[in-house]
Amino acid sequence: MSRFAQRYAYLRRLVDRRLSSVVKHSEPRDLADASRYILRGGGKRVRSTLVLLSCEAVGGRVQDAIDAAVAVEMLHNFTLVHDDVMDNAPTRRGRATVHTRWNLNTAILVGDTVLGLAYRSLLRSTTPNIRRAAQLFTEGFIDVCEGQAFDLEYERRRIITLQDYYRMIGKKTGKLIATATELGGLLGNGSLQEVDALRTFGTKIGRAFQIQDDLLDVVADAKAFGKTIGGDIVEGKKTFLLVQAFQYARGTDRKVLRPLMAGQTPPATHAARKRLIATITDIYQRCGAIEAARNQIRRETAAGIRALHALRPTIARDMLQWFSEMLVQRNF
Repeated sequence: MSRFAQRYAYLRRLVDRRLSSVVKHSEPRDLADASRYILRGGGKRVRSTLVLLSCEAVGGRVQDAIDAAVAVEMLHNFTLVHDDVMDNAPTRRGRATVHTRWNLNTAILVGDTVLGLAYRSLLRSTTPNIRRAAQLFTEGFIDVCEGQAFDLEYERRRIITLQDYYRMIGKKTGKLIATATELGGLLGNGSLQEVDALRTFGTKIGRAFQIQDDLLDVVADAKAFGKTIGGDIVEGKKTFLLVQAFQYARGTDRKVLRPLMAGQTPPATHAARKRLIATITDIYQRCGAIEAARNQIRRETAAGIRALHALRPTIARDMLQWFSEMLVQRNF
């Protein structure tokens, strides 16, 4: 294991320990148990790690940003609980989703509670920039909700463009990652130039991360991915792959894609869903959408890494580069 991988593992453990102790109450029992369940569910801790690394990259310490890092991770978990409700997803990270294991009402309350706990954690940060930090966090939260709303709206639209898609992921995924890097820079007392560079880095990496997530939906190993392969296809999600494929497909392929782009009703049986996933994945491969996704991931990652050149050369800056490359080369 490389020194950067070891450092990443250490930071994940640090965040996990904090998350495991966030819920201190034991009643109401379902709410407390379900809140602990979601916060102890594991995950890559991408956003919290980015907060900590960004803080270090401008000369700050982990202690300066750990409360904000945990807050960002909880905000992310809030979105996952509510996303799972809206998508009616049965599993997340290989475990039953909250609304499946408990019920819909409990899941909604858990999401709300986790959001409140996130703000409580953020406000523990000892920084003269706490007002600005709270503003950043709040704007990130609002943008994530708007991004999810665009995602749902796009399911009902017959056509969306690549520009529409970038608008949606810039809010739904990119904004929270950009918030993480900008927040870390702020809490590390970075200069305006450094904080701006970190925001640009986060924006670019956030876009690459979402396109990679879209790609993994059709090419990943289901067990490693922790979600159903082809779920985006069945649900009619307007992913990078679908938008690209619809733009370039012709003839029969375009006719097959048209109902999916228009938000067709998902197939009723498991066998029919499997056939749909296989058919659409084959079209994605033939018309070059999969290769286009891989190329765009590389371009966005390179642009993000270039933004880091505004920072002083440090081990933390090098690790941010390593971390971004690791994220977009993942198969999970």
